[in-house]
Amino acid sequence: MTAFIQIATQSFRALAWAVCLALPPASLPGQTIPHPGAVRLALQNADARAPRPKSVIELQGLRASQSALSRDGTRLTLTSLNPHANGWFLLELARPGRQPESYHLENPAPLTRDVSLSDDPAPAILLTEGQAQIKCRPWAVATPELSDARASGLPFAPLCDARLYLRNPVSGARTNLERTAEFLRDNLWFGESLVGLVKDTLYKDRYLASGQVLAGADPGAVDRLMGRAALRDFPVMYTTMTFDLVGATPKRMEMGAWYAIGGAPGIYASALQPRMIAPEILRRRGEANGLDGIEGRADVYLVAFDMTHFDIGYETGTEHPRLDWSSRPSGPGRNWSLPGPDGFDTARPLATVGMINPEEARRVAATFTGGFKRDHGAFRFGPMARSNNGHHYGFVVHGTVLSSLQPDLSTLYVLDDGTIGMKTWTEADNALLPQIRFARQNGVPIIERDTATGRGVVGPLVRQWGAGNWSGSANADLRTLRAGACMKTAAGRTFLIYGWFSTATPSAMARTFQAYGCDYAMLLDMNALEHTYMALYTPGKAGGLDTRHLVAGMSRIDEKSRDGRPIPRFIGFPDNRDFFYLMRKEPPR
Repeated sequence: MTAFIQIATQSFRALAWAVCLALPPASLPGQTIPHPGAVRLALQNADARAPRPKSVIELQGLRASQSALSRDGTRLTLTSLNPHANGWFLLELARPGRQPESYHLENPAPLTRDVSLSDDPAPAILLTEGQAQIKCRPWAVATPELSDARASGLPFAPLCDARLYLRNPVSGARTNLERTAEFLRDNLWFGESLVGLVKDTLYKDRYLASGQVLAGADPGAVDRLMGRAALRDFPVMYTTMTFDLVGATPKRMEMGAWYAIGGAPGIYASALQPRMIAPEILRRRGEANGLDGIEGRADVYLVAFDMTHFDIGYETGTEHPRLDWSSRPSGPGRNWSLPGPDGFDTARPLATVGMINPEEARRVAATFTGGFKRDHGAFRFGPMARSNNGHHYGFVVHGTVLSSLQPDLSTLYVLDDGTIGMKTWTEADNALLPQIRFARQNGVPIIERDTATGRGVVGPLVRQWGAGNWSGSANADLRTLRAGACMKTAAGRTFLIYGWFSTATPSAMARTFQAYGCDYAMLLDMNALEHTYMALYTPGKAGGLDTRHLVAGMSRIDEKSRDGRPIPRFIGFPDNRDFFYLMRKEPPR
């Protein structure tokens, strides 16, 4: 209690005023859930930060609730987990003589549709869009839409004429490699070391690709919008990309050049081998380790998204990242009185479904896997292992904090106005939480922006295996299949770049992102194709989606229907891993 009072006292003014200024003023009664007020918000925020066991709902310091009582005595409580994001809601029913029920609802139109409880004698969910209002009572005994939706088992079960979705708990797909690794880790006391041995031997450089350099080949139609990477030479190389390039072919790509992708406006592809990076970058002293002979000739494939054309979202998998403790922190880096670093080890009563909702799937343009699993997403060595509970990587979905964002970690985030950013998180950045719609942290920066020169410089921990938590092997062998992302500004536009490194150390990643002029870069995941999966979606000739993978082998991760047609990962079935997705922006209505 003493700790709680201290936190509340210290944070009351800053949190109350920051949150009140950030939240929009309350609308007319019956249109939105009433604003909880400055005092309530300050207390909720202080309670969320208190080091005690709690639920994921109690972690939401911005939540706002509304209650109503129906004629049959049913108490209804509707909670907006973040009124700014307006995406996730928890509906709780307390019926006389029955166990309490809770339902996780998703609003697929958070920018245009408000959700609340009506204030009339027969309470209903009130959906407001402009001047139009629609009421629905999915819990009604006569029309048991809510119970039918729960019984359906669908990840997203439509409610209220598909204006809302019920998120149901489901199981996500896993590859044999993931199943085996998780079994060993969870059931054998030496499981982690055995998995490491397998990675260091059987799977070492398993995905190494080194495309043939083609002397005198025609590079095709290079796109000039983003310029070229800083290389010492620009030979033509062979790649295994499956994209259709405008005026060119993946079999003949000029290293460091960008090519428009056919049927995917605003998306570009590039490739190189790090040995071709300009000497003035590779020879900078004290920044990164030198390239070894293998990673120097290893293929790197990149895809750039012109963010003037896209919205971006993030979704957790059905299993990963988990919310319990990583096995890595110990000693002062772990509070043994808590079930997890935020006070809980489960998302219940919320449902993690591992795919995007049908409304967003309608305009999806690309997906790629997110970041480390929880067990690898914390520090074992260095200063960050001994503070903030080991700095477990944080993530936010539809404005709901599932794992707290930690200072000093690389963070890819999206604000409620659509702004996308990438930065090293600080305590001061917590003032952004009311506006955060999506966020994912993953380790320390590969590239940071030098405030003096504006140039991307190598992160200070790129050469430190333990302190940087770069994973790889227990012998600090950092070379493996890796994926990363960076931000770049070109021609007055913001680009998000996804990079796939067939085998590389963090130093090779840093030099590559520098060569492409990135302002900031971070690691995503590593070690297997399913962990570095990336796919584009274009309209199919016979309708539906045509899926094109960054690397041909990634197609084996997708499921297939009974008639043999491919079902794209993250869109057509739930997956156990987290992922980012890009959607084409819709014209204003």
